[in-house]
Amino acid sequence: MSDTWSSSSELGAFLRSRRAALAPEEAGMSSYGQRRVPGLRREELAQLAGISATYYTRLERGESHQVSDSVLSSLANVLKLTPDERVYLARLARPSQPNREWKGVSEPEQLRPAVQALVDATTSQAALVVGRRADVLGGNRLGFSLWGLPARDAAASEPGPNIARITFLDLSTRDLLVDWEAQARDITAYLRHAAAHHPGDQALHALIGELSVRSADFVRIWSAHPVSDCLHSKREYRHPQVGTMLLNEEVLRLTDTPGVRVIFSGADENTASAERLRLLATLA
Repeated sequence: MSDTWSSSSELGAFLRSRRAALAPEEAGMSSYGQRRVPGLRREELAQLAGISATYYTRLERGESHQVSDSVLSSLANVLKLTPDERVYLARLARPSQPNREWKGVSEPEQLRPAVQALVDATTSQAALVVGRRADVLGGNRLGFSLWGLPARDAAASEPGPNIARITFLDLSTRDLLVDWEAQARDITAYLRHAAAHHPGDQALHALIGELSVRSADFVRIWSAHPVSDCLHSKREYRHPQVGTMLLNEEVLRLTDTPGVRVIFSGADENTASAERLRLLATLA
């Protein structure tokens, strides 16, 4: 995947995917005539964005790298992009700009003892520390038990299990996650987001390539071009030991270690999910 990743080709593919997903009515245009493809035509999008159809066609073909702020803003507004998608669009349109957000991507990720102590001290919530490539760097006992993973030594030099590989390649995860499709889309959206920020991260792009070869589901979701950083959510787990739990997932980012985040999963008090999570903690 690292050899085939191109910001130009990705820019065109991303624009096409978002154009196809936008109905004419959503953009304030009448849907006249018979359409061969869904979504807006190139000429219609160009008209709404205030640019020429020829120039927009060049963008979709990856033939233009001098895109102004005003053009990017107009395209983002017409396509109704989310904040993460706007950042992604800018990264693809200007791949040569220095990336100050993600320094040291070639360095191995290591979990600081103080961060491990923080998650160890958290006993009422499951916690996993995940790196920029979705590798599990650490966590507490409850976090490992929730995902059915062996406890990891925080001092280990090699990466731990990878959440993306687990999600797509481990069949037991489809039983564990009640809404597996949502988890699969979220992790795919994160990988696309990270790939745009780390165009030179060979290991990250190798992971994307591996999943593209081994998982038809990953290819299906990746081709839809979802883009998002990790966000808070609710996830429902069907745990083999304690049953079903609806957990609140909160993400804590380490500002001095970009890409590394602590994911906390806890239940609302006085619920069956809270009781089952406490039971799982005793078993852990």
